[in-house]
Amino acid sequence: MPQTFIELLEERIKSHWDLPAFSDYGSDSRSYGDIADRIAWLHYIFRQSRIKPGDKIAVIGRNSSNWAVTYLAAVSYGAVIVPILPDFHVEDIHHIINHSDSVFLFSSDAIFETLDFEIMPNLEACFSLSDFRLLDNRKRTIPQILSEVDFEYLKEYDGKLTKNNLSLSRLGNDDLAAIVYTSGTTGFSKGAMLPHGSLFANVDFAERSIDLQAGNRIVSFMPLAHSYGCAFEFLFPFIVGCHVTFLSKMPSPKIIVEAFQNIRPHLILSVPLIIEKIYRKRLKPTISKPTMKAALAIPGVNRILEKKICAKLNDVFGSEFIEIIVGGAALNPEVESFFKRIGFHITVGYGMTECGPLISYSGWSEHRPGSVGKLVDTLDIKFDSPDPTKVVGEILVRGSNVMKGYYKNKEATNQVLDEDGWLHTGDLGLMDGEGFIYLKGRSKSLLLGPSGQNIYPEEVEAKLNYMPYVQESLVIQKEGKLYALVYPDLERVDAEKIDETTLMTFMEENRKNLNTLLPSYSAIVKIELYPEEFEKTPTKKIKRFLHQAPV
Repeated sequence: MPQTFIELLEERIKSHWDLPAFSDYGSDSRSYGDIADRIAWLHYIFRQSRIKPGDKIAVIGRNSSNWAVTYLAAVSYGAVIVPILPDFHVEDIHHIINHSDSVFLFSSDAIFETLDFEIMPNLEACFSLSDFRLLDNRKRTIPQILSEVDFEYLKEYDGKLTKNNLSLSRLGNDDLAAIVYTSGTTGFSKGAMLPHGSLFANVDFAERSIDLQAGNRIVSFMPLAHSYGCAFEFLFPFIVGCHVTFLSKMPSPKIIVEAFQNIRPHLILSVPLIIEKIYRKRLKPTISKPTMKAALAIPGVNRILEKKICAKLNDVFGSEFIEIIVGGAALNPEVESFFKRIGFHITVGYGMTECGPLISYSGWSEHRPGSVGKLVDTLDIKFDSPDPTKVVGEILVRGSNVMKGYYKNKEATNQVLDEDGWLHTGDLGLMDGEGFIYLKGRSKSLLLGPSGQNIYPEEVEAKLNYMPYVQESLVIQKEGKLYALVYPDLERVDAEKIDETTLMTFMEENRKNLNTLLPSYSAIVKIELYPEEFEKTPTKKIKRFLHQAPV
């Protein structure tokens, strides 16, 4: 039995050699053997370019089969993959590439056009994710390597790569596999160092807990640079032998539903916003009608109607899925309760980048509304609470999922990882007598973008607070959109005799200027004036929980 991620990867590529592995939506599929061939092709380039085990290789672009191939080639070579969200601002991308010490970059052509190669001095070469052609380089030998790769890379395989002669590097569970940045901006950058053991623990648990089969279909639309999408729409399905179709376009709910109905996936991952939008637009108008509400209150009739509603909802998602797993934030209680009542196959899990990401999960049939499932068996848990069944406390976890620390950031590492290896999650919760975990709030302020992107409001506020007439600000989320509450610089406002209408005009200019500095998923839709200073803790931090929008 394989005991490491790379052993498992090699075994499963061989056993699924002729099955379809990857497709870009609307394009032909590539088999597991084809993917192995591209991995070997890239390994030759790495070797001839003197890439060493432990060297960092960055990748940035929308979800695609070449993105996935780059990831697999890097980690199976012994290099460290550095996935970067394509929505990050260009300055943040430069910062992550430099901070991570990346020596190779694989990028979409459109993103590469926005980058300045000269201010990324550690980079030796940049390659296109569309076809792996060379975009720029500092090493004279690389063009020659690329010109000969097609004739040379199979020599060590006697001219043909087969499932019998494929052999990947032997890497241990403690070896570093990935550095996943939870943020881009200087001063907030934290690159979670995930070892091979974390990848193995997440994939192994998923395989033992979710009934995917070889040949099943998956739609990958969650950002691959985010550990949630990477682990469960890519790595786990690939290990099982699934056919993964990547949505390379910006995934709106309309595009996602279209893909579900065309591909009919067997497992669906989502964030609450997408599920809640579908509920509000497709179900709530119908079930809120007086006649339907009355019918749903009649015993017997209600079961017939609920069964029909569930069948129609299943059709929206392609009708062949085992379950939908929601992660990243709490699901609206009204939505969750209704889905449970009609027997819809949906569950809610819990994780964080620092665990690669899984912490807790239970299948849909076992799921308890309001909970985030049970602790995965690759972790231990404790609560900073005298009685976690009654008194809310911070959640601490320890085990093979957990990161090694934050790259080149000992201070941040020491704040969350204690001497005994416990990761202080910053999340508050309870656990009932049967082991179900209930999140009761976040001491962290993380918000979630429309496709699962991490949004750190402090970063947005730091930029906004330096703009004209802003004394302090607070970013909040309402119905999936970001608003900024601004307490204005009243001293300046009064000195310049500015009325409220004029002030709001200036604030709208601030909003537009701010959004040019931000990824599109963290754009502010409106600035609202706040009449007084925000209430603060003794350490002068704004009490964010006082301003949370109701679910």
